[in-house]
Amino acid sequence: MSKQEGHHEFHLAYLDKTYITSGIYMKKKLLLLVCGIMPFISQAQQQADTTLRPNIIFILTDDFTAQAWGTYGGIFKDIVKNPNIEHLTQQGALLTNVFCTNSICTPSRAAILTGQYSHKNLVYTLDDALDPSKENIAKDLQNAGYQTAVFGKWHLKKMPSGFDKFKVLPGHGVYHNPTYLSKDNWNDSEEAGTPYQGYVDDITTQMSLDWLTQRNPSKPFFLLCHFKATHEPFDFAERFKDLYKDIEFPYPATFLDSGSTTTGRSFEGQPLEELGHRYEQASTGPFWTSYPELPFSTKGMNPMEARKKIYQKFIKDYLRCVAGVDDNLGKIMQYLKTANLDDNTVVILASDQGYFLGEHNFMDKRLMYEESLRMPFVISYPKEIKGGSILQDMILNIDFAALFADYAGIKKPAYIQGRSFRNNLMGHTTNDWRSSMYYRYWQHAPARPAHLGVRDQRYKLIYFYGQPLDMTGSDKKATLPAWEFYDLQKDPQETHNAIHDKQYIKQIARLKKRLIQLKAEAEDTDETRPAFQQLLAQENLIDTH
Repeated sequence: MSKQEGHHEFHLAYLDKTYITSGIYMKKKLLLLVCGIMPFISQAQQQADTTLRPNIIFILTDDFTAQAWGTYGGIFKDIVKNPNIEHLTQQGALLTNVFCTNSICTPSRAAILTGQYSHKNLVYTLDDALDPSKENIAKDLQNAGYQTAVFGKWHLKKMPSGFDKFKVLPGHGVYHNPTYLSKDNWNDSEEAGTPYQGYVDDITTQMSLDWLTQRNPSKPFFLLCHFKATHEPFDFAERFKDLYKDIEFPYPATFLDSGSTTTGRSFEGQPLEELGHRYEQASTGPFWTSYPELPFSTKGMNPMEARKKIYQKFIKDYLRCVAGVDDNLGKIMQYLKTANLDDNTVVILASDQGYFLGEHNFMDKRLMYEESLRMPFVISYPKEIKGGSILQDMILNIDFAALFADYAGIKKPAYIQGRSFRNNLMGHTTNDWRSSMYYRYWQHAPARPAHLGVRDQRYKLIYFYGQPLDMTGSDKKATLPAWEFYDLQKDPQETHNAIHDKQYIKQIARLKKRLIQLKAEAEDTDETRPAFQQLLAQENLIDTH
């Protein structure tokens, strides 16, 4: 090697060493710089969480039907006092066409959490449970950085999953001095938990407020506050005992319905007289529940006098329950305002389904008739939703989970069958939004047969197939299949079953096809029920060949 070559090699080695050394030096400087600004990045992310991603409070009531809200109009609109519900409606949107896909408590709650129809989440009836390992929207929001909690009525049998904290009522719970189950004392048998003194929804509200004050303020939250009201036995807080004391409530237009003789309907249903029988049973001996202001008796009254007395007690108790819902909603809204959270918090007040308040001389729910099918729903989000707006689009309870995901800024999970209606709420409904919906009630009983149906913007077709299909809690006695059809434009109160009216032949045929299309789209195949498939084939609904 020449002296020149050696010098050149040394020079290259020096350059390499200098480059490597300076690279390490630069990396160290960059590392120090990154470490120095990391707290600021973290702080910015936290601020982004609290300013960009909204908090979500979902207040779910039980059997709180639209007829009792006042904001939906109806015969009680000038009687009920719901100032906080009215205020929430004024600052947000009132939804007028929200429907459940299976009108009974446990399945509806499962549909809300999973965004799935009953045949997908496997919660068909009141006796079924939501598997904790099942996917649900709380888990997705929790994984996306949301703080999650649920307080109050759960009614899904198994331990809640996807929640940082929960305190829920065992089973239905009780209205006064309830007990709650948490991670510390959970039991699947739903035996009594930790006792609390007071009125159940007041306690649930306070638990929710306590959690809000103790949360991490740098992260968004997803809070489910679930009230027991207005579920039977329609009991109320002591402070409302004199509310509506001297009022005689008006009667619904269908109060005198008497089944097939007046409407052509195909089943008995649960008449108000059944509720009167329960009142009297609870007045005279042990019963599955107690009712407020007993004893009660209709002894010596003629049938119409008795029906009216039952109705008046029922509505008075029910609307006093409603007053508690409104009062506790006000507490939550006041907290959000005081804490300066109201502008960036989505607040929803809804019910798991509707309820009959004497319409058709009915109590309870379950049926695909309007009073039972409709879910009241009001939502406030000042950043996006115009105050006092009304949304008439057809929304289903399987859509709620997709909406929550949308607000949280995450892609809709693949398991969710519903669609987000966030754009709808801002006045941007797409042309392909649904114009018809699929419904199926699985828990069969002769007075309330299992059925499925389709509803579009004007017509409704229901097939009461009347088969238990081995569903839990179902009566083994089948009933004869029957069809019902209603023109909701001409007959909004569903007082005339028009299934045999010749003028509707084409519409009925069209809806039968649409029913099967929607059933298939929902992936409700009944593939393990060949006898039921044969029944559908006999109705020319499917081809089994």
